[in-house]
Amino acid sequence: MTDNTTTHPSGGQFAPAAEPIATTVVHTSPADIHTAETSIPSQGDSMPAWFARPKHAEGPLPVVIVVQEIFGVHEHIRDLCRRLAQEGYLAVAPELYFRQGDPNDYADIQTLFSGLVSRVPDNQVLADLDHVASWAARNGGDAHRLMITGFCWGGRIAWLYAAHNPQLKAAVAWYGRLVGDKTLNTPKQPVDIAVDLSAPVLGLYGAQDTGISLESVETMRQALRAANAKAEIIVYPEAGHAFNADYRPSYHAESAKDGWQRMLAWFAQYGQEKRASQS
Repeated sequence: MTDNTTTHPSGGQFAPAAEPIATTVVHTSPADIHTAETSIPSQGDSMPAWFARPKHAEGPLPVVIVVQEIFGVHEHIRDLCRRLAQEGYLAVAPELYFRQGDPNDYADIQTLFSGLVSRVPDNQVLADLDHVASWAARNGGDAHRLMITGFCWGGRIAWLYAAHNPQLKAAVAWYGRLVGDKTLNTPKQPVDIAVDLSAPVLGLYGAQDTGISLESVETMRQALRAANAKAEIIVYPEAGHAFNADYRPSYHAESAKDGWQRMLAWFAQYGQEKRASQS
C-alpha cells in the first residue's frame, strides 16, 4: 500500500486529510520510553496497534487505551501515547479502522468520513477494545487499572466503552459527539447510554465547537444527572473542536494543557488501584 502520510520536520507522520499541519506540533522526547508497533489478536484478525511504556518501570503498569481521531493512529496519537508513558502508563492505540481501510488513502475529511469512518460499526470497535485490554494485561499492564481516553471520533467511543466494559476504571472523552442519528453501525449515542455508565467519565469540550453544540452538551449533562452517573463535563469558553490537536489550527494551548492535567487527575482519582491505608 502506498504511504501517503505527510512527514513533519519533527520526524512524525500525519494523515493527509489532516493537512495543513500547524507549526505548533508538540513532539515528546522518547527518552526513557519504549515504543513499538504490535499486532493484537481480535475477532479472528490481527489488529495493528502502537504502544508506549516507561522503559524502567517495575511491576504491572496502569493501562490507558488511546482511541484515535478520525485520522487514525498517526503522529499526534502516537505522541499522546508517549506523553502518557512519561506519566507511568502503558498506553496502547489500536488501529480501529483496519478491517474497513486505511485513513492515509483519503485526502480530505469529507471523503475520509464517508468512505471509511462511517463504515466502522460500533459493536466491532467495542469488541476490539476488549481485546486491546486483554492484550495489555498479558503484556505488562495491570488489568485492574484499565482506563480509556479518546479524541473526536474516539471521544464518542470513550463514552460508549464506559458503558460497555464493567472492568473499566475511568474514561476521559475529548470533544466526542454526544447526540446524533442512529444507524445500523451507530445504534446508540452517548446520551442514550448515560444510564449504563459503569466507570466515571470526564468530558472535555469547547464552547466554540461548531460541530458539537452547547445545547447537546447540556442535554448530556441532564441525562447524566437523571442517571445519577459519576461524570463531569468541562467546557472551555475559548476553545473549539479538536482544541488538543497541536498539529491543527484548532489547537488552543491553554485549554489543552488544562484538559491534560484534568485527565491525569481523573485517572489518578478513579483509575488507580485502591490500596489500604498504612498506619
